Amino acid sequence: MLRKILFTLFISFAFYYVFWFDTIQDSFKMPFKLIPMLLLIVLALQSPSTRYKWLIVTGLAFCMIGDYTLQWFILGLSSFLIGHVFYIIAFRSSVSPAPKLAKILLIMYGLSMAIWLAGTLLTRGEIIVAIAVCAYIIIISMMGWTAFHTNEPFAIIGALLFITSDSILAINRFIIPVPFEHEMIMLTYYTAQLFLMLSIRKIQQKVIQ
Repeated sequence: MLRKILFTLFISFAFYYVFWFDTIQDSFKMPFKLIPMLLLIVLALQSPSTRYKWLIVTGLAFCMIGDYTLQWFILGLSSFLIGHVFYIIAFRSSVSPAPKLAKILLIMYGLSMAIWLAGTLLTRGEIIVAIAVCAYIIIISMMGWTAFHTNEPFAIIGALLFITSDSILAINRFIIPVPFEHEMIMLTYYTAQLFLMLSIRKIQQKVIQ
């Protein structure tokens, strides 16, 4: 019962923040942004205790910190990067074979995004930001790759949606304006975190089996 209530609250707050962002008073925008993540953490804590669970919970917590600190870009980027590292460690607890095509596509994604973004930033003289962004691209590409090793669809979908959200954010921030950027970034972001949280029980079920 509690899990259903928390899930309903998550959907409600996330949906409102994504699609009715402009109606929220400025002083309440940050709480509205953080509440869905806090609810996901509480939902994750309802699952039985496992190493995978605590790694995902820690990743969610650092991402929530990143949500707040992203107003200071490098600090927020660092928080998200740490969150991704915890996701990577969680995914690497499984050694299932991953398709080579996934690895090739993720490498192609990483290289193309790094060249595009770093090239644009370097022409503006933003060397530190370019280095930070390239490091972040490497980490999220690794997260996507290691997610395939879990052989768990929820983990894979969550990782790929997270990469999508980050890519839209980076393109909108550094390259060109993206139509409906807020809706696209936050919808893919919240959905990604939801799937990563849901992967906890899926992984546990596989272990029990």
